[in-house]
Amino acid sequence: MAGKRIRSIAVMTGGGDCPGLNAVIRAVVKTAINRYGLEVWGVQDGYLGLIENRMERLEYNDVSNILTVGGTILGTSNVANPFRFPSPTRSGAAGQDKGSIQYKDVSDDCVRVLEARGIEALICIGGDGTMATAAQFAQKGLTIMGVPKTIDNDLYGTDVTFGFDTAVTTAAEAIDKVHTTASSHHRVMIVEVMGRYAGWIALHAGVAGGADVILIPEIPYTPAKICEYVLGRSGRGKRFSIIVAAEGAKAKGGQMVVSKRIAGSPDPIRLGGIGPRLADEIAECTGLECRAVILGHVQRGGTPTPYDRILATNFGHTALELLMKGLKNHLVVLKDGRYSSIPLARVAGRTKTVPRNHTLVRAAIAVGTSFGV
Repeated sequence: MAGKRIRSIAVMTGGGDCPGLNAVIRAVVKTAINRYGLEVWGVQDGYLGLIENRMERLEYNDVSNILTVGGTILGTSNVANPFRFPSPTRSGAAGQDKGSIQYKDVSDDCVRVLEARGIEALICIGGDGTMATAAQFAQKGLTIMGVPKTIDNDLYGTDVTFGFDTAVTTAAEAIDKVHTTASSHHRVMIVEVMGRYAGWIALHAGVAGGADVILIPEIPYTPAKICEYVLGRSGRGKRFSIIVAAEGAKAKGGQMVVSKRIAGSPDPIRLGGIGPRLADEIAECTGLECRAVILGHVQRGGTPTPYDRILATNFGHTALELLMKGLKNHLVVLKDGRYSSIPLARVAGRTKTVPRNHTLVRAAIAVGTSFGV
């Protein structure tokens, strides 16, 4: 790409929805048009839009007034992998069961779709799955720039992802509300939050909400320790307890709770259900009344916080600027307060989890919070 000025780009959002996606799209499109006079295309529904050749030209006015809007105006998909795309077989095909699914590599078709429109670079906004696929496209010669998105904050290489602050804010507000009903009825309340295999949301929301117990995947818990802790609180006159559990939390020597298994999906299991399971276990062990609240997809929704709007705007602007300076196949990151980038190849297949000695873990323990150990 050296010496060749980019004239046309495409932008897409992949994976789960997330507050702040529209702020990134806005920053990319407006920077591209205002500063560089580029032609900008929006890919609809993530990689599925590439597979099905569904795109739209984005003009300046198309991205006005979307800064505070949640979700994504482009749509998204977390099940369409161009390198392994499901294709139903024809009935009665030799050696195949009727209605069975075969998987095809349609990535070359996606490359041709971009080339046919004269698109010279693709900005991919997404999490680890989106970036893993983006890295594969980079190996095919596409010019890619990644922008880190996930409420889970588990993308390797960046200190924070946009969407995380909004999800934590939503979860903390819910914990605040649960406090009042827990204290009124003298109950143990378990609030289950998202996060997949990382405990960032549970840790931050739990500390912000004053949770008595925080359970995260990185620190397997002992059920007896939790029961001992809440009984101890009850014995001291603390007639309620708040437990915040990440969906990927698990007992020592146990397994994560799976709500559903999804054949053919990039993420073959869907976590969920640790809250109700804990409620039953603690009630049986202690005799205390327990209730579980699963926040679920409410954590993905709503308008992004001011912090996420600013972070997303900076990410989108930085992605476009780096692209125009000749950098390609990188992920924009925020590291130690500075916006920079790292190669996509370093990100693919890696997850950022909570270190057991993280400063916030240490602070929580110091103020008396239990991690069930």
